[in-house]
Amino acid sequence: MSLKLKYLAPLFCLISMASYAQEIKTIIPENYIAYHSAEAIAIDGNENDVSWSKVNWSDPFIDIQGIKKPAYKTQIKMLWDDTYFYILAKMEEPHVWADITEHDAIIFHNNDFEVFVDPDGDTHNYYEIEVNAINTIWDLFITKPYREQNNVVLNDWTATGMKTAITIDGTLNNPNDTDKGWTLEMAIPWSVYKKSYFENNVPKDQFWRVNFSRVNWDYQITDGKYERKKDANGKHLSEYNWVWSPQGVINMHEPEKWGYVYFSSKEVGEKDTFEVSNDEKIKWELYKLYRAQKQYYETNKTWSTSLNKIASSAIIVDGKTIKPTLINHRFGWTIFVKSPFSNKLMTIKEDGTFVKK
Repeated sequence: MSLKLKYLAPLFCLISMASYAQEIKTIIPENYIAYHSAEAIAIDGNENDVSWSKVNWSDPFIDIQGIKKPAYKTQIKMLWDDTYFYILAKMEEPHVWADITEHDAIIFHNNDFEVFVDPDGDTHNYYEIEVNAINTIWDLFITKPYREQNNVVLNDWTATGMKTAITIDGTLNNPNDTDKGWTLEMAIPWSVYKKSYFENNVPKDQFWRVNFSRVNWDYQITDGKYERKKDANGKHLSEYNWVWSPQGVINMHEPEKWGYVYFSSKEVGEKDTFEVSNDEKIKWELYKLYRAQKQYYETNKTWSTSLNKIASSAIIVDGKTIKPTLINHRFGWTIFVKSPFSNKLMTIKEDGTFVKK
């Protein structure tokens, strides 16, 4: 872990602990159907490829808690082929600026666009990529969410073979005019997500858990240059966090709340459907219990031994009552339930790991 991340990780842990009290409402993750493209997408920061014209923009981003409408619009499109996961992001921005040029620096100290991917949806071993308006990249691999102990952040992980390009509708780093915004186009190879050499991990007709975040700062002009705005005491004002799928809390590192991207085998221009399964809805409920158990520990300095102490109401999914079991043991606890829809055993552990088999 780099020096900068040694300081960042404790900060994220504090944010995560505080976020339990911030959660306002039940979050229903967004979903998007990414269609297959037979044509090669030219990564040039434009949306000129025919395939892009055949797919819809997402709904505009919302603030991270899912409450406020952002000041500037952000929308995305997604496609895929056998080699790449393609992302197109268009961001309204009247002042396009960036000054971080070092790879793997803390890019979100500029306005940026961020991609989060958890291929197997167990909330562990996920990937984050941040890009600013001059195409500087921070790519990192995270073994566990920051809320967990003994997590490892691999700052030296690199999305080898990734292609990114940016176009700016306006002028970069010029405070004397008003811009319209910037567009980011990305091609992320499936190979960067492989766990083994022979693994076929192209998610044809499958979904992955994915989210996108846009960090935006108030600015001030100092010596003719943009910088993050400070208050009267010289402290930076808080950033804005605008996201595709709202988290309900000011914390992107709760992967169980990310959206669903379904990679349809249908060619772009055709139509497909996707619905979140009932098993996924049970999983949402298990993570509510997980977060409630975490909160119980914060308050009582011990784990609850009874679901009645942490479950606020009966769990009902598609008309069926779900009755999980809580088992405490010397290393922590486990909550599990057999799905009435698939007969699969669904388990969540004290470190947030989810297993279905």
